[in-house]
Amino acid sequence: MRRIVLAVLATASCRAAPIPAARRFPAGTSYVAREVVCQGTRIRYIDVGKGVPVVLVHGLGASMYAWRKNIAPIAAAGFRVIAFDNRGFGFSDQPDSGYDNAAYARLLVALLDSLHLADAVLVGHSMGGAIAADVAIDYPSRVRGLVLMASAGLGAREPLLFRVARWPLMGPLLALRGRGLTGRILRSTYEDPRRVSEEDVDQYYAPVARERYGRALRLVLRRFRFDALVGRLDHIAAPTLLLWGDHDRVVPLSLGRALAAGIARSALLIVPDAGHALQEEAPDEVNRLLIKFLNEGLPRTPSDLAEGTAQGYISSTDWLRN
Repeated sequence: MRRIVLAVLATASCRAAPIPAARRFPAGTSYVAREVVCQGTRIRYIDVGKGVPVVLVHGLGASMYAWRKNIAPIAAAGFRVIAFDNRGFGFSDQPDSGYDNAAYARLLVALLDSLHLADAVLVGHSMGGAIAADVAIDYPSRVRGLVLMASAGLGAREPLLFRVARWPLMGPLLALRGRGLTGRILRSTYEDPRRVSEEDVDQYYAPVARERYGRALRLVLRRFRFDALVGRLDHIAAPTLLLWGDHDRVVPLSLGRALAAGIARSALLIVPDAGHALQEEAPDEVNRLLIKFLNEGLPRTPSDLAEGTAQGYISSTDWLRN
């Protein structure tokens, strides 16, 4: 164990210069990064398109860059798309508090308020899925529909590094800001790590290199419960689509099935040849299924779309043929 910890410390401390601000997403796109203060936290976001609002909530250690392959197709399908850097991540503020589940849910509702949105479809990936589900439970009138992608909420597998980060003595010694480490963690979320480009690593690493990133991440790991939906799924009333990569090693498909079994109006669709970061690794399939849900699943109970299949679980290819 001692050698493992020393290796983790050495790996985590190797740092490189981040890409300059002029290259950081959404640079190079038609999107404009905006800022709004919600719950005392400055939030960086983009807002494109018109129609029913769809709010994209990224996962642990990510930013709105995680949705770069999804924003334009959803907007082109006739929806208003909002993606943002959550508290502690990306280039939003990194305060000393506000990293527990309830605080993140309140922040998301405050963002809806700031954008004058009575309700929205919430699309959450990983940790973001747990946050979106919390909003659906505690603020049901604000959630028109729910999409959970490889969602936390019933637990998740985590690397040794994150477990060490929770240790009161060892945790603060971790810089958690190395580019090499960022790349390794990112590649581990793909079924095929060769699909991760050096540009992807650069974009993920840019906010990681911020001075307070390591502290913010440790606060999340200590205060956010990744199993907080246990015993609460029956309180989700919104029509819900669950999307899962068939090679997810972070939040196993078995947990996706458990989520679907506990949410009354839900359907679970499995995306082939994709890992945990399915919206990045298999964007065409994810976008097709997500847009189909937005157009057809919201007016109907999602489980009706899976009628005739075992427990409402169907593969994405079967659904597309329907």
